Amino acid sequence: MGKDKLRKFAENKTFASVIQPTREEVINGFSLKGKWKKEFFKNDHPIVLELGCGKGEYSVGLAQHFPEKNFLGLDIKGARFWRGAKTAEQLGLSNVGFLRTQIELIDYIFSAEEVDEIWITFPDPQIKYKRAKHRLMHPIFLDKYKKIMTSEGSVHLKTDSEFLHGYANGLLQGLGYEILSSHHDIYGAPEYNLPSYVRDIKTHYEKLFLNEDKRITYLNFKIH
Repeated sequence: MGKDKLRKFAENKTFASVIQPTREEVINGFSLKGKWKKEFFKNDHPIVLELGCGKGEYSVGLAQHFPEKNFLGLDIKGARFWRGAKTAEQLGLSNVGFLRTQIELIDYIFSAEEVDEIWITFPDPQIKYKRAKHRLMHPIFLDKYKKIMTSEGSVHLKTDSEFLHGYANGLLQGLGYEILSSHHDIYGAPEYNLPSYVRDIKTHYEKLFLNEDKRITYLNFKIH
């Protein structure tokens, strides 16, 4: 492991905003389950997750935009979300945190109706059929989101993958979920009436994709 990764791992341990439980701790009765607002954020504000948060651009950007909400970025790669945790520390943001864990464990981490909103930003589309169950838009994951979200909660998906965007639209329609907004090219069609933060906050990968002239798609839907 490189020295830079080791440095980031060590610094993550010093951030109050970072939690890094073992898989066993999560599965065998996670201490913060049902207590995120009271014990971690120490308020009663809505909780928003960014799944596969990478460098945490959306978690930090949305935390700045919505001080009345709590934001939590989840990713298994601590060296990536170090950047977001470091930025949150430098900005003095108390409404954003980062959790190092596997996304498939979220129903062990949160109680029913503990989460108000989910962002999925540029996930691996897992195009091969044998990898379908690993798509963050697969029914397996949708069921997990449904378990932890409020009845009015919604999920946002931003991706450069037309395949994943189309797959998600078809799946949601087939399952009867309400699609609130669906766009195939959010920057190529500025007439789309989207919240400013959908375009203004850009992840590291999104910037790379835009430099390659890839279209960025957006989907927002209800999970109940």
